[in-house]
Amino acid sequence: MGTNGSTVLEPLRQGLPPIDPGAVSTSASCALPARFEAVRGARKFTSVTLDRWELSERFDDVALVVSELVTNALRHAVPADAGPDDGRQPPVRLHLMRWASRLVCAVRDPSTESPEAHGGEEDFSAESGRGLFLVDSFSDSWGWHPLAGTLQGKVVWALFRIGPE
Repeated sequence: MGTNGSTVLEPLRQGLPPIDPGAVSTSASCALPARFEAVRGARKFTSVTLDRWELSERFDDVALVVSELVTNALRHAVPADAGPDDGRQPPVRLHLMRWASRLVCAVRDPSTESPEAHGGEEDFSAESGRGLFLVDSFSDSWGWHPLAGTLQGKVVWALFRIGPE
């Protein structure tokens, strides 16, 4: 059994939606430093990118999801000893990918731990632990998958429908 009555969002572990990577019309990405100010930078990057793609009307929902995904990556996935200027690769990277009818926000981080949604009445009023519920509420679907090959970590993604299917 092993359940403790907490709500679990499904699907938690799931690869990107079945979309032909060759059909990506455009994409953009940025590296984010291991500092919480990076959330502001991620929102600015999202704003500029959505403006360029003529999707600024989706900014509020997309920026909220980006903020939650980046905050989770910084809070739970960045090594405690990752200093802002220690010469290592930035540990978190934001990717925005656009297809004709879909937009995907993906945040890559160095942790192999699965993202967890904390459930229960008492947790929902807490300041932390409800980010993935917001991601689930404001995006059309979301999931995560471990990185393959020589890359370590995972990608947590959220998909938004932006036009007719």
